[in-house]
Amino acid sequence: MVKEFISPLQNGKALPDGPVVISPDGLFPSLFREVIRRAPHEFKIACLEDIRALFPSDHNPFYAGFGNRDTDEISYLKVGIPKGKIFIINPKGEVAVNHRVDTKSYTSLHALVHDMFPPMSSSEQEDFNSWNFWRLPPPAIDL
Repeated sequence: MVKEFISPLQNGKALPDGPVVISPDGLFPSLFREVIRRAPHEFKIACLEDIRALFPSDHNPFYAGFGNRDTDEISYLKVGIPKGKIFIINPKGEVAVNHRVDTKSYTSLHALVHDMFPPMSSSEQEDFNSWNFWRLPPPAIDL
């Protein structure tokens, strides 16, 4: 039912195949949580934790996250997505990582795809690929 509602709103574009997760609370409790209490991350965290629980405890199914609010970043951090792989799209359509605008549009993200999302057969260690080396802050070292 939701996909049929969204379909004419897409202006010739298509959403990727996958589930549409909606709140089981109903309209008014959802509006109260999102608009009055300003806590949309509570629902998102609960949904992401439910999805994560479907996988073995030593495996995180989430690799990166996209959102348009600071609360999306809170949600993604809560389920273990690294800060350097959380993309927040601001009202201008600019994409920010770590509160810094790195790319100006979705199109320019294309240049990052192979560094950010390496092929599954890659033997490169995730912690030491060029994206993480240059994007994540250096660790604190006690002297």
